[in-house]
Amino acid sequence: MRTCALSTENSPPAKAAPARRNRPFRLLAAILCAGFITGCASLPSLEGRSVTAVIADTAQTPLGRTMGPLVAAHPGTSGIYPLRSGRDAFAARSLLAQTAERALDVQSYIWRNDMTGALLFDALRHAADRGVRVRLLLDDNNTAGLDPVLAALDAHPNIEVRLFNPFVQRSMRWFGYLTDFSRLNRRMHNKSFTADNQATIIGGRNIGDAYFDATNDVLFADLDVLAVGPIVGAVSRDFDRYWASGSSYPVDRLLPRSSEVHGPQVQPAASRVSNSPQAMAYLRTVHESSFERGLLTGKLPFEWARTQIISDSPGKGLGKASREDQFPDKLKQAIGEPASEVELVSSYFVPTASGVATFAAMARRGVKISVLTNALEATDVSVVHAGYAKRRKELLAAGIRLFELKRIGPEPQGRRERGLSSGSSGSSLHAKTFAVDRSRVFIGSFNFDPRSARLNTELGFIIESPALANQIADAFTQRVPFSAYEVRLTEDGSLYWLERRDGEVLRHDTEPGTGFWQRAGIFLLSLLPFEWML
Repeated sequence: MRTCALSTENSPPAKAAPARRNRPFRLLAAILCAGFITGCASLPSLEGRSVTAVIADTAQTPLGRTMGPLVAAHPGTSGIYPLRSGRDAFAARSLLAQTAERALDVQSYIWRNDMTGALLFDALRHAADRGVRVRLLLDDNNTAGLDPVLAALDAHPNIEVRLFNPFVQRSMRWFGYLTDFSRLNRRMHNKSFTADNQATIIGGRNIGDAYFDATNDVLFADLDVLAVGPIVGAVSRDFDRYWASGSSYPVDRLLPRSSEVHGPQVQPAASRVSNSPQAMAYLRTVHESSFERGLLTGKLPFEWARTQIISDSPGKGLGKASREDQFPDKLKQAIGEPASEVELVSSYFVPTASGVATFAAMARRGVKISVLTNALEATDVSVVHAGYAKRRKELLAAGIRLFELKRIGPEPQGRRERGLSSGSSGSSLHAKTFAVDRSRVFIGSFNFDPRSARLNTELGFIIESPALANQIADAFTQRVPFSAYEVRLTEDGSLYWLERRDGEVLRHDTEPGTGFWQRAGIFLLSLLPFEWML
C-alpha cells in the first residue's frame, strides 16, 4: 500500500501578506494538497469480494427453448446475425434484457446516461425485479456523473456492479492520472451483453444514443453481432475471467451507499425519458422492425459458422499479460496468413512503422489490401488521425488502397476553421471488422492502433463464413467508393483525394472538408512522440 504525508511541523512561520496577494497562493496550495490527498488514497481491498460464475443450466428458459432447437440443428457451429442497424442493436439488447429469466452479464467501455442508456439501465433493473441475477462490469474511464445511478443499481439485491481499473478520487479524476498513470492508462474496451448463457451480443458499439441511431448529432456507423450456440458459453466464461480479475472492484467499496447519495436514480429517469416524444417515436420504430419479431419467434436468418472468441487476458489491465497472451498475437494465430486479399475497416487506424512493414510484406506477396477509416472531417478523435496521417504515403507506396469515410450530414457553421475538433455533426465510422480471403471475418472491439494492441483489453470473434466475408469484400467495390474518399499518391509523392459524387469523379488536392489550421494542427501532432498511446 502506498503511503505519503505532507508535513508542516518544521516550517517557519509565514509572514503576513495582503489577502488579495495570498489568494493565488492559497489556490495553488489547495490544488497541491488535493493532489497529495489523491496520491495518498489507495484502492480498496478485494478481500471477501463475492464469487459468482456463469449460470449454465438455462436450457429451459424462454431463450433456451427458443434457441435450443436451432442450435441442435447446426452442430459444431454458432448462429451469427450481424446488427448493422443501430436501432436493431438497441432492440436486441432490450429484448435480451426483457426475455432473460436467470442471468444477465453485461460488459461495456462506455455507458451514456442519455435516452437509450437510461432505458437500458431501466431494463436491467426490471430484469432484476423479476429475479434475474444481473452482473454489470463497466470500464471506469467514462463513468463521470454516473456514480448515483451505479450506486442505486448496485443497491438492488439482484444487481452487482463492478468498475474496471477505477479512479479512487471520483470528482477530480485527472489527479488520478498524475499519481497512478500506468494503471489508469489501461482500459477495458470489451463489449458484451449476454442473456441466460443462451444469446450474446459483441462488437464495436458502446451504450448511448450515438451508437443506436437515436440522435440528430453524431451518429456512429458501427457493427455488432448477435450470436447463439457454443460461442455464447465461451463469452460467458470470458466474462467470468474479467469479473474475477484484479482490476474489477465492487462499486460498494468505491461509492457511498445509494441512500447516502440521492436515493433511487434509475426508475424516475427512465420514466421521464420513455414518456418524451423523442423516445416514444424511437421506441415505436424499434418495435415495428422485422428484427424484433424475428428474434422473438426464433426466425432470424442466422449465419451458421464455426466461430472462435479472441480476448485479451484481463491481466493486461494491470500490465501483467505476456505478449503471447495479448490480442494481436492471438488474432494473428487465429486468422493465419492471408493468401489473396484483406478488407479492413477500423475507425481508429494507426498502423505504426511495424504495421506498415507488415502490410507492405503482405502486399509484396501479392495480397490485395484495402483499408477504410475515418476522414479527418468525420473522425471523432482528431488526435488519432495524426497517427494515421503520417503513415499514408508509406502505405500507398506499398500498394495498399486507402479509403476515408466522408462525413454525412449538414455542414456545421464554422466547422472548417475550428481547429482540432473532437467531433462533428454527421456520421462517423466506429466499426472494427475485417475479411480475409473471402472466407473468414473478424468482428469485435479491436482497433488497429497501439492502444488496442498494447494498452486496452479487447474482445472479438473470428467467424469462418464466406458469406459474411464476401459481404465485406463486396462493400469495398460496390459501396465504399461512393461513401468515402479514395486517397492516392501522385508521381512526385503528394496526396490527393478522389470523391465520387453524382456520377462524377472530383479531385481534392487537400483533405476534403478541412481548413488550413485544422490540417496544420494535425501535422504538428503527428510530429509528437506519443504514437504508442493512440
